[in-house]
Amino acid sequence: MSDVHILKIRPPVWAILFVIVAGGFFYLGGKWIDAADHTPTTISVSGEGKVFGAPDIASLSLGMTTGRKATSTDAMASLSKTMNAVLAAVKAAGVEDKDISTEQLSLNPSYDYTNGQQVLKGYEATQSLTVKVHNLDKVSTVLGAATSAGANQAGNVDFQIDNMDKIRSQAREQAIAQARGKAQTLAQDLGMRLGSIKGFTEDNGVTPPMPYAAKAMDSAVGVGGGPVAVATPVPSGQQEVLSDVTITYDLK
Repeated sequence: MSDVHILKIRPPVWAILFVIVAGGFFYLGGKWIDAADHTPTTISVSGEGKVFGAPDIASLSLGMTTGRKATSTDAMASLSKTMNAVLAAVKAAGVEDKDISTEQLSLNPSYDYTNGQQVLKGYEATQSLTVKVHNLDKVSTVLGAATSAGANQAGNVDFQIDNMDKIRSQAREQAIAQARGKAQTLAQDLGMRLGSIKGFTEDNGVTPPMPYAAKAMDSAVGVGGGPVAVATPVPSGQQEVLSDVTITYDLK
């Protein structure tokens, strides 16, 4: 039977110490990495753009209320006769069919109260139209023609800019340029450089018209050659379109 010899080799002391030191180094390094703040540095800046635009469309409200009529048929017949005349007058003043739409049409009973009792006395019909006028010099003419033809409700003139997207785009460009300039200055003051954009928001709006020199109409001719009932000046003014933006940048 052969003898079995077991050889035992012990690592040197320095190797054990190396393993211990290296382990401690990696442990402390991991803790340092965990504790380090990796949140990117960002700045948020705002900018405002402001553009004035002249309206090129007017939206008018025109209508007729018949007042009390004996029957519903009488009320609708009276309304139809007057509104046909109003439509003809408006078209003769230069408004196209596509720019005329019915806003509201109604037929309602009309009551009186006698001895505390509600008593039906007739019917009243009402119709209102929305009319768009593309030539602003004709706004007063259209209003006058309609009232001459029998419309007893007229007004609510709303001036609009047809291509509002273009005006808003110009205001936005101004706002973005202003915000970018602020960001570049701030980054330079901090000794850093602008990085990528991390966020963007925009608020926009339109201020009420700001009137400028109005062109008054001294006289006008209505349908059939008669005088227009109303020839009052209707200044369109200007509209202020605003854009407020906020941009968030990374800093490097």
